[in-house]
Amino acid sequence: MNLVSNPEIWHIDYMEMTMRLLLSILLGGFIGFEREVGGHSAGFRTHILVCLGSAVIMLLSMYGFSQFASEPNVRLDPARLAAQVISGIGFLGAGTILRNGMTVSGLTTAASLWVVAAIGLSVGAGFYYGAIIAACMVVVSLFFLNKTERVFSRAKKDREISFRIARDSNGLHDVITRLNMSGIQVYKVNIENEDSGGISGEMPSLSIRMRIKLKKTRNLDETLLALAQIDGMMSLEMEGGLL
Repeated sequence: MNLVSNPEIWHIDYMEMTMRLLLSILLGGFIGFEREVGGHSAGFRTHILVCLGSAVIMLLSMYGFSQFASEPNVRLDPARLAAQVISGIGFLGAGTILRNGMTVSGLTTAASLWVVAAIGLSVGAGFYYGAIIAACMVVVSLFFLNKTERVFSRAKKDREISFRIARDSNGLHDVITRLNMSGIQVYKVNIENEDSGGISGEMPSLSIRMRIKLKKTRNLDETLLALAQIDGMMSLEMEGGLL
């Protein structure tokens, strides 16, 4: 049957529209709550807004132009605006991806925003079962599988440490010596020269990032504490964990 000949399918009542928007808020907040608890850049409100916005755009694409459905020369395509959401949400996700030296963070949050947009489109289109199941699977992946991922992260042998050390000290040599004594291999070093800029009491320093390979992780905590006590050490960090 020609869809244009039955323009009633392009109409939605206010109760159904309200229910879809409320469901998008619920599912978006369901996923965003996990990100908020984890302290990520895009949290509870961001996920709600992305999911709600996607649902509104889907509703607009499907029902916003119903007054033109009876026109003989008009062809309505419910997917035309939804397709732009899928590609456009990448700009928002890219804003949550941060690179700190050789470490990249925020990829999971960017992916969750992209999935939340898809869930919002599903709710707006009335694909309730798929949206609810997808939201539950996303929360399981983010919350429960996060613990499994941490187990594998602890077992990883490659780590990155970054530290600031006084330029005039012999600290860099002491750091490498201490790492070698602990059986830790240094295979990539990036050194940046930092000037005090004339600030009173601030001594010139070196900002150093090292990629290291661990043979065993049992004595890692003791090694980090020993590095923190080296003469001239100003700050020390390992993959986001400030000592």
